[in-house]
Amino acid sequence: MPQDNRLKLAPISVQRALGTRFDDASGMRLADCDSALLGSMLTRGACRDFAETPVPQDILDLLCAAAMSAPTKSDLQQRDLIALKNSEKRKTLAQLVTGQAWVAEAPLILIFCGNNRRQRLLHDWQDVPFANDHLDAFFNATVDAAIALGAFVTAAEAMGLGCCPVSAVRNSARAVSDLIGLPDHVFPIAGLALGYPKQPPTISKRLPLGVTCHVDTYQETDLRGTVAEYDRARAAAQPYATQRSPDRFPTQDVYGWSDDKTRQYSTPERADFGAYVRAQGFKLD
Repeated sequence: MPQDNRLKLAPISVQRALGTRFDDASGMRLADCDSALLGSMLTRGACRDFAETPVPQDILDLLCAAAMSAPTKSDLQQRDLIALKNSEKRKTLAQLVTGQAWVAEAPLILIFCGNNRRQRLLHDWQDVPFANDHLDAFFNATVDAAIALGAFVTAAEAMGLGCCPVSAVRNSARAVSDLIGLPDHVFPIAGLALGYPKQPPTISKRLPLGVTCHVDTYQETDLRGTVAEYDRARAAAQPYATQRSPDRFPTQDVYGWSDDKTRQYSTPERADFGAYVRAQGFKLD
């Protein structure tokens, strides 16, 4: 790929990025860390503002190979991805993903799918009963697709591309399935916007590692206090541009992550997704 296709981004200190993202990682030892790949993972951020430069086909092919090289449950390989290159299909998808106008501007959109169909076809071809027609069939394919999505993002960002997953494809799962011709037992888990970023990514602050990474047993020691402190730190460093549902909730002087996520999930979302999954042929017992 010609070098001028890449945005010339100033290198970001991994140590500084860790300190920005995690309040309890400032003392983390990085002396033995000289991996460019690990550095790109630790300094990553979502990209929603893309240059017009197209993603070359050979780069896309390589990223697909990286995604499909990722771990898969029992070598079942229950994941597919579909690159939307047809302009009319891309326009239709952008209309389905309401509230995210930036999707229409991405140079490329991919849709990652769980695929339990191939496994069932193997059983049909060999006249062997499929003995696992229950929730785990859906769950295994979902996890496989999610692992492939994560591998694709990691590889793409290591190559200078920007990415942003689009879970809103599940808001209109039936329409998205029809758009890309998904048969029974194949379903979308997420879209992915892909392209060259116009500017360096924002390092998004996360919950402290002590909240999400445990030793030997799950724990919630002082979780409420820790979340409250995280809310304050995030509101100061990375404030939300707007407060959700102002018609339903009072304006907050300090509007934190927990406020935003509580408001987000106070409104029903994808309540029909279970019905869609069942219509795709899955039993969720």
